[in-house]
Amino acid sequence: MNEGITELIGRRLRELRAASGLSLDALAHKSGVSRSNISLIERGQSSPTAVVLDKLSSALGVSVASMFEPSEAAVAPSPLARVADQPVWSDPASGYVRRNVSPPGVSPLQLVDVIFPVGQRVSFETSLRDADIHQIVWMIDGTMEIAHGPDRWQLDAGDCLALRLDAPISFHNPGAKAARYLVALTGARP
Repeated sequence: MNEGITELIGRRLRELRAASGLSLDALAHKSGVSRSNISLIERGQSSPTAVVLDKLSSALGVSVASMFEPSEAAVAPSPLARVADQPVWSDPASGYVRRNVSPPGVSPLQLVDVIFPVGQRVSFETSLRDADIHQIVWMIDGTMEIAHGPDRWQLDAGDCLALRLDAPISFHNPGAKAARYLVALTGARP
């Protein structure tokens, strides 16, 4: 991938906004993210936090993972995603690292590998989505506490949790080491 991750997110946001027929003002109103922040992100001058990406993707009716995919015009779909070409992004607020594993644009299933630092927490308050998005979280290593609406779970290595993204969700690593998990999403591609 020749493009930096901040530029990729900015270009992708611009494309998804245009495809949705939304102006900067309309997306700002729909997402609750300021127009100036959206503009900075689209120009690749600001790296959004996970919370901001969630608000924007929710307003656009796509998954956060979709924000890391190259445009269809830039890359012909391939069934193979080499590790060197998989977008890697770190949340500036929590330091969690996500890598989009799945090949872009060839399947309705998206896979995301996440490494979550000790003691960190990320809460996504958006729950209303235009798309019906389902996710499965499979713990590879460590421990995570996940809250979905009123429900709470602690996942340890090997545990697997299925959720529909229809309520606020939060992730917290209460363990003594970084947690690693795989997220599988479906129903989330534009």
